[in-house]
Amino acid sequence: MIITRTPLRIPLGGGGTDLASYYSKYGGFLVGAGINKYINICVNRRFEESVRLAYSQTEIVDKLDSIQHPIIREVLRLLDFECKNLEIVSLADVPSDSGLGSSSCFTVGLINALQTHKREHLTIKEIAEKACKIEIEILHEPIGKQDQYMAAYGGFTCLEFSTTGDVSVSPLAISDETVDELERNMVLFHTGIKRRSSFVLEGQNDSIKKDEKQVVDSMHRIKEIGFETKRCLEHGKPDRFGELLHEHWEVKKKVSSKMSTDKLDEVYDLARKHGALGGKIIGAGGGGFFLFYCKDGHKLKQVLAPLGMRPMRFRFDSEGTKVVANF
Repeated sequence: MIITRTPLRIPLGGGGTDLASYYSKYGGFLVGAGINKYINICVNRRFEESVRLAYSQTEIVDKLDSIQHPIIREVLRLLDFECKNLEIVSLADVPSDSGLGSSSCFTVGLINALQTHKREHLTIKEIAEKACKIEIEILHEPIGKQDQYMAAYGGFTCLEFSTTGDVSVSPLAISDETVDELERNMVLFHTGIKRRSSFVLEGQNDSIKKDEKQVVDSMHRIKEIGFETKRCLEHGKPDRFGELLHEHWEVKKKVSSKMSTDKLDEVYDLARKHGALGGKIIGAGGGGFFLFYCKDGHKLKQVLAPLGMRPMRFRFDSEGTKVVANF
């Protein structure tokens, strides 16, 4: 039995510049961080000839093409697994379509678990690239490479995307004191709104491909915010990071009309009136989790509770995807 644990992530600055429609023309850069909310994947040899899959649904199949879960089906195909004597179970700390990169996290954890089951070693970068291949090239999801790399590497990580699609990975040089300050002042709220990232990203990709000036200029500024985020966190200025979150959100809303809603705007305005320096919807936008930087998180929780905002405590993860059981 193999069990992997893979962290979800929050983008800190520059998110969206990992889309091929953007970085293939201009190059991309972002800073992200893994958090201690995980997707756990268990792979076990099954006595029966069939394959059993347990996620939000349960499948028992004996043919690869009969598997309904597209990621599981294509990972098994890519890694050349026979469709027999196998059981795969997943457990997640957050619901799907939450903006925390859960689909890519699932993909990375599954690849790691299945490769370990085969007793074959892959580097972290190879795992991330295989996950990108599954989601972007095979399943044609309109997403970028951020989520796969952040799930694989975890920690505070800088990702730079060349126009050819190569990804350079480097750790953020952040002090323990700054990490502690971020953990004290950053608050995540679940909005209760589920949405597919493709709902927002398809339109965003089209606008970038058409060189729509407002969208492209906004993406340029978002990339600059990524570099500014790196500098302020490495120089121990977390409050400046909070201010950049606000600017990021204001710029991000110019990229797509689907980024926010009247309800989300109401939540954001109320949070700003009660001490939040800044915030943004995590991921593509439109729902999922709201992230705020606020010196008084307790007060913010009280203020936003009547609007249905559910707080989620978190800390940062420093390890990335890992095998936690192998027996």
